[in-house]
Amino acid sequence: MIVKRIKSIFLCTFFSIGTALLLISCGNMNKKKDGLKEDGESSKVKANDVIPFFQHWNLILGDGSNVGPATDYENQDFFYTASDDDGDWVVFKSPNGGSTHGSSNNTRTELAQLKKWTPMTEAKMNATLKVMNVSATGDARVASTHSVVVGQIHSADGHENEPLKIFYKKFPGHTKGSVFWHYEINTEGEDNSQRWDYSHPVWGYDFSVVGTDENTYPPEPEDGIALNEEFSYEVEIKEGMMHLTFTSEGHETKTFKKNLISSEYAERSEIPEQVRNLFFPIGQDGVERKNAYAGEGLFFKLGTYNQTNGKDPKVNKVWCSGAETHGGDLQKQYADGNYAEVWFKSADITISDEAISNAGYFEANDDLSTKTVYPHEVIPFMDKFKILLGNGTTVEDITAFEHKDFFYTVIDGTRRWVVYKTPNSGITSKNSSNTRTELHEKRDWTPEDGGKLTGTCKVMQVSVSGDARVPAAYSVVIGQIHSGEGHENEPLKIFYKKFPGHSKGSVFWNYEINTAGDDNSDRWDFSTAVWGNDMSVTASSQDGAPAEPVDGIELGEEFSYEINVYDGIMYLTFTSEGHETKTFTKNLVASEYIERSDLPAQTQKLFVPIGQDGTERATAYKGELNYFKQGAYNQTNGKSPETNRVWSAGAETYDGDIAKQYENGCYTEVWFREATVGPGVMPNK
Repeated sequence: MIVKRIKSIFLCTFFSIGTALLLISCGNMNKKKDGLKEDGESSKVKANDVIPFFQHWNLILGDGSNVGPATDYENQDFFYTASDDDGDWVVFKSPNGGSTHGSSNNTRTELAQLKKWTPMTEAKMNATLKVMNVSATGDARVASTHSVVVGQIHSADGHENEPLKIFYKKFPGHTKGSVFWHYEINTEGEDNSQRWDYSHPVWGYDFSVVGTDENTYPPEPEDGIALNEEFSYEVEIKEGMMHLTFTSEGHETKTFKKNLISSEYAERSEIPEQVRNLFFPIGQDGVERKNAYAGEGLFFKLGTYNQTNGKDPKVNKVWCSGAETHGGDLQKQYADGNYAEVWFKSADITISDEAISNAGYFEANDDLSTKTVYPHEVIPFMDKFKILLGNGTTVEDITAFEHKDFFYTVIDGTRRWVVYKTPNSGITSKNSSNTRTELHEKRDWTPEDGGKLTGTCKVMQVSVSGDARVPAAYSVVIGQIHSGEGHENEPLKIFYKKFPGHSKGSVFWNYEINTAGDDNSDRWDFSTAVWGNDMSVTASSQDGAPAEPVDGIELGEEFSYEINVYDGIMYLTFTSEGHETKTFTKNLVASEYIERSDLPAQTQKLFVPIGQDGTERATAYKGELNYFKQGAYNQTNGKSPETNRVWSAGAETYDGDIAKQYENGCYTEVWFREATVGPGVMPNK
């Protein structure tokens, strides 16, 4: 095999006596960080003078742009040269918040190789560098916070996963940080959302060592690497094996190897304990295809890939840092340490003559972060629904539709979700006091005919204001069965509710009676707890709270429900990692509440005092046309509790100003990543 070596040589640049005197007069002999002369002209020292290999890479900047090969390029915000007592360096700098490249949540100023190669060919990359800054802010409980990736192998094919990421991480207040490397599995099957990383320490800790709370840090690593301390890595690929070598003066040389063409994680029993602790709780529990990255086109990346971002940790407790981003203002982030900066002294790569163009990767990922991904591309059943938005607008065709205030998609670090968002107050549907951004099934069916709806979701926000004595306050309905005939009541509403100050909330479901007779004002709900409390558990004072549920669900914690109506019976199943699976059944065609003596104690306590004390027709919802609803039906409103002590929440609404409600937490937001709808099926007995 002919191997082509693309070699970088550290070049010492000599300035004229006049230029040197000018630099002395500026007091900048030891550090010319901005790469500029006094008069603002570009410095003679370019990145390619320091490391002459930039013709072999595209450069992605911290604003998400691909500027192509950087052979004669600099950008004073992201990519330039600097000098110190050890010579000239190439600087890669990137903020916590800004435009990103591809589908990532994180900014980068990073080189990406123009050619790709398979694990069976020969390839080599080495670099000498020092990390100058990692983000000063972020949630210490999030594994990626305060870290930066300084070198990678990335796949250009399949899932486009990363068999290698080399990290540096340092907690605020520590002198020394850690260097570690990750292997990300090449997930078996089409669903890549279950991918995970396994982390190996080099010096200091691995990725999984985190703080006990937002601003509390683990002990400082004894054998760590300080900011501004030089270290080197070498990555060599040969006959399907990856060989890693890490060196730094005063530290033990470390070597590792990893098979890239035969997986050790093809069975669930092979998944390491570290992964079970770190990734399983967020639903990333996949297995790897048996031949790992065999046959895929791989390529090197090098630079600053900032792993600290401003996304809320409840979105993803591994990758979303909650750091300061100043709304994306670059200079403000740089001014107070909310960025990553890495200096490279030397680097080179060796690739095979068999390497081929990597243009397809860039075509797929350039400007991807600005591309609209519609909800129907994430959950493809949208053609079976219409939607009522939080501003009262009904949209009949929601394929290729989004609304940035109410209904759109996001990425949480691993997968894309459909977002349903709605304020405490706005225009809503007839017969309701509550706003909603909610799907409405177009098909009608009777309980005897049946139907089935599933959803995997996480509630990201419930209103922070409201009267804690009102059962509906701080809650949202995330799935329903609604009748389209008669009283148009609701045989099922699935709720999530969390009191302010609590970490965990409750999931419960309500059955609303199909009231006997023509007067529906006597209707009431019966509430059944799934995890945590049922609806009837409230506070004794307006601003109080009951005890926090021990087995509750947190904001940002994923759970799933299945509603299966078959032959007049409703079967409910609720699942969530780390929680007991719960199942329930309810007859929808024969009532258990036809006499006043049948009214449950919960109803006697909650609804009878407000005059809602009706009985149900004997056949319940038999023969009535029903339909499913899914999304965010906000149960917190601004109506005075004096009007209804069950449903009128007394919350802040800012006179219906949606932007102010969103700004002050007076809204609800629910994310769904999977959902299906169809006919009911015979349950497993």
